[in-house]
Amino acid sequence: MEAPVFEEFDPVSDCDCPGCVHWRRVMPPSALPGPVGHPAARGALLLAAAAGAVLAAGQPVPAVAAAHGPARPGDPRGDEPDTPQGTKAPLHGLGEGPTVPAKPGAGGELPATTRAAIINRAKKWVAWQVPYSNTAYWPDGYRQDCSGFVSMAWNLPGNEWTGSLGTFGVRISRDQVQPGDMLLFHNAADPQNGSHVVLFGGWADYTHTYYLAYEQTRPHTRGQSTPYAYWSNSDRYVPYRYKGLAEGTSGAAASASGARDSRYPGRSFFGPGADNPHVTRLGRLLVERGAGRFYSTGPGPRWSDADRRATQAFQRAQGWRATDADGLPGPRTWSYLVGRKGRDIPAAGRSVPGTPVAGGPGTKGFSAPSVPFIPSISSIPSIPSIPSDPSVPGYPGRGLFRPGADNEFVTRLGEQLVKKGFGTYYTSGPGPRWGEADRRGVEAFQRAQGWRGGAADGCPGPETWRRLFS
Repeated sequence: MEAPVFEEFDPVSDCDCPGCVHWRRVMPPSALPGPVGHPAARGALLLAAAAGAVLAAGQPVPAVAAAHGPARPGDPRGDEPDTPQGTKAPLHGLGEGPTVPAKPGAGGELPATTRAAIINRAKKWVAWQVPYSNTAYWPDGYRQDCSGFVSMAWNLPGNEWTGSLGTFGVRISRDQVQPGDMLLFHNAADPQNGSHVVLFGGWADYTHTYYLAYEQTRPHTRGQSTPYAYWSNSDRYVPYRYKGLAEGTSGAAASASGARDSRYPGRSFFGPGADNPHVTRLGRLLVERGAGRFYSTGPGPRWSDADRRATQAFQRAQGWRATDADGLPGPRTWSYLVGRKGRDIPAAGRSVPGTPVAGGPGTKGFSAPSVPFIPSISSIPSIPSIPSDPSVPGYPGRGLFRPGADNEFVTRLGEQLVKKGFGTYYTSGPGPRWGEADRRGVEAFQRAQGWRGGAADGCPGPETWRRLFS
């Protein structure tokens, strides 16, 4: 174990150690830009920590930060969310604000939004790793706690809290929940004890026991596979659908109806973790265009590597390359499939014709030479004696599994270890942050294959990945 490294630093605005709580109570907030702290923090840090150890911890006064310092390392990720929240408040400062600045009127009008827009806004905070705080505000005007996060994702005209968020939604049942809905637990008896709210991002498994949860929790915003409805107090979480949802609020029937629409539903409905009728429709459209060989079963509502490879094959059949053939259906790919335009996917071993189609890439009237059909790398067997399995997702690379890694592939790996019976090392999760439980689980799986030495180092390589997902 490495020895911890200590250094003096200005504490972040929401540091809740006794010393910082004391200094926030007796000294005014700093007027300097950046993280809010107390003046001369560097010189007084050790003194404050020693004095604060014998002071009663009080509630910190609200502090507003234009930018937030880094989260404290080593914060535990226990099952019980440590998510104290602020109260109902307006948007802070100018910032970007909601996309529709209107406030609820006498008729209860709310800014209209879509499921795709809700998920895209949530993913931005995940990508930015917005630090958790019940007093600080992100530049877009929303408070950096769990209820501020959902207020932002739902594009509400102000910052709500768990006691008021329910008034902006309609209660639904578990079988109606869709991406963009929220799961709310408000502890009315003691709101600061366990109250929490998360966004539903789609089912993570076919049994509908795990889902992708987007949430604002310590140390920062995250999206990870979570048991329904949550790790703790599961029976007290209530699903809600935003009242201003432009796609309707009639539950699963509305979602199925939308899946028959010719309009592009949005990129957030496709990719790892997606589970919705649009994925099923995409797969059926691809099968009609010659992608049947990529599916061993299905197509179905849960996104798989078969969907990615089939989509990529269709994109390459049109002569598209690079980011235009990434295996994720964009508006152009969707319009070609729904409108039955372009070229079909050639049979295995056949070449792709070179004449561009009307409306496709290339100059009108130009005939390019034939380009041989190139299958995706993940479809090429790594060992000649072992045939490739179309159900095995492509290996993402060793760099995504190392100390400090935090991504969806770590979650996917952990879930597969649990399914294979090697999840005994997890006390909670699995989650997106690579940890010792992941390494030990992988090492146990590798040793079960009879591997020793460097072949059982706990880091998943291509062959470990293939065997684990076969």
